[in-house]
Amino acid sequence: MPSPAPSSFVTTTDGVDIFYKDWGSKDAQPIMFHHGWPLSSDDWDAQMLFFLDKGYRVVAHDRRGHGRSQQVDFGHDMDHYAADAAAVAEHLDLRNAVHIGHSTGGGEVAAYVARFGIAQGRVDRAVLVSAVPPIMVKTDRYPGGLPIDVFDGFRESLAKNRAQFFRDVASGPFYGYNREDADVKQGVVDNWWRQGMMGSALAHYHGIKAFSETDQTDDLKAISVPTLVLHGDDDQVVPYKNAGVLQAELLPNATLKIYEDFPHGMLTTNAEELNADILAFLQS
Repeated sequence: MPSPAPSSFVTTTDGVDIFYKDWGSKDAQPIMFHHGWPLSSDDWDAQMLFFLDKGYRVVAHDRRGHGRSQQVDFGHDMDHYAADAAAVAEHLDLRNAVHIGHSTGGGEVAAYVARFGIAQGRVDRAVLVSAVPPIMVKTDRYPGGLPIDVFDGFRESLAKNRAQFFRDVASGPFYGYNREDADVKQGVVDNWWRQGMMGSALAHYHGIKAFSETDQTDDLKAISVPTLVLHGDDDQVVPYKNAGVLQAELLPNATLKIYEDFPHGMLTTNAEELNADILAFLQS
């Protein structure tokens, strides 16, 4: 396996330092990974090592306010998330790239590909994993969404005791560890908590609005490249019927796969299956 290159930072046009990893041959097709809330690029370890070994160049960054990126007090919205991803892609001159996003990172992928990637000719295809678009909160347009009270509860719990809230999410619904007979991996829970606590409470607080209330219908409709949509039918965080199913209906060139009994954090709990399916999509 090739040795990973040193990690680094890029500074955005509004002065924010964004941390990124860039591993593998610079002549290989790049895959850029976009992480979920409130995590970091470390959440893609299993995928980055797998695809690096398959000969791809793998890139991932920490969203502003998350992980090792700068903890600024502004720009915690989907517009800035997409622009930050574009800054990384342009800095590394990623072309013919595959963009893969999980959860909030799926919203970031949709926004980046629709608003930057296609226009700049940088994107080959996309993958949305347990992703939040078109919108999580219940609206007149999407009556199947979750009530705003759910997200108000997230904000209240985060502000009251972020450390305990993150522990409860990771040990409960995120990985389906609250299900009977679940094979709970304490290391997975601890790693989720570690990543979350590295980031800024303010970024995480404002990020709840970004991932729940941003209507990305137009973004999805604008994505012409082949897009693989993956979702678990036991996702307790982003219910699949108002997310993955609708994404496939709105995307012009989508392939949809719903996994039976897979949780929201399936990129970790079921990495072998997801990696194999994503690789098949990339080679198709």
